[in-house]
Amino acid sequence: MRHLLTAATAAAFVLTLAAPAQAADPQLTAAVKGPHRAAAHVARDEARRPAETLSFWGVKPGQTIVEISPGSGYWTEILAPYAKATGGRYVATAADLDNPKTSENARKGRADFEAKFADTSKYGQITYVGFGGGKTSLGAPGTADIVITARNIHNWMTVPGLLDKTMADFHAVLKPGGVLAVEEHRADPRPQAPNVSDGYVATASVVAAAEKAGFKLAASSEVNANPKDTKDHPFGVWTLPPTRRNAPYGQADNNPTFDRSKYDAIGESDRMTLQFVKAG
Repeated sequence: MRHLLTAATAAAFVLTLAAPAQAADPQLTAAVKGPHRAAAHVARDEARRPAETLSFWGVKPGQTIVEISPGSGYWTEILAPYAKATGGRYVATAADLDNPKTSENARKGRADFEAKFADTSKYGQITYVGFGGGKTSLGAPGTADIVITARNIHNWMTVPGLLDKTMADFHAVLKPGGVLAVEEHRADPRPQAPNVSDGYVATASVVAAAEKAGFKLAASSEVNANPKDTKDHPFGVWTLPPTRRNAPYGQADNNPTFDRSKYDAIGESDRMTLQFVKAG
């Protein structure tokens, strides 16, 4: 039975879905506790709860795991060694080197990321796939077990048609029964801001986009909920850690008079954690 996709009903619906019990995976635990992880990333574990989040999404040994826009590599430091240890494959999307419109900064960012994770004794052989700029393939159709996107959806919603395109790309690369794993800043219970200007997304918007692409919402978890997040910050979600802005976007972020104390006390944002499944 389909559910109504208003902000209120979608939020209520996902909160009623039972998160399946997960047995501890010793290899996943070992990857989370690995000495290779950056201290700055380990410091965020209390807010991001990596073992619990990955277990909820259904990360398992031997999988082909695709991570979208891995940023500084928070998840890469866990997932690449895990895939190596369990006979799986870790795929990271990165700047599309075949696209002449890809900026030099983006190309340098990809080069730096690849250099950071070049040690195959730690991370195995990471596969890189160009992403963005109109590219439509994340790999051969039906080859991935799980696609993970963490805190990206709000960016795609600012470009007409981009969220639909990315969701379709995710659906295409996944096997039947494969998982789309989503972590995103959560606007609920208040309405989503026009053009998602503060970075907070309504659960209804995510569910609607995923369903349009052919996914079914399977489960929701409160593992990344933060009831202290009032979602009314002067510079949107980026006022909070880890970004910690103290000026509007586009302005110099060096306001010495801005009092950060209450925002740092909130911690990282309140986030939805959703598991979608490709029917089949």
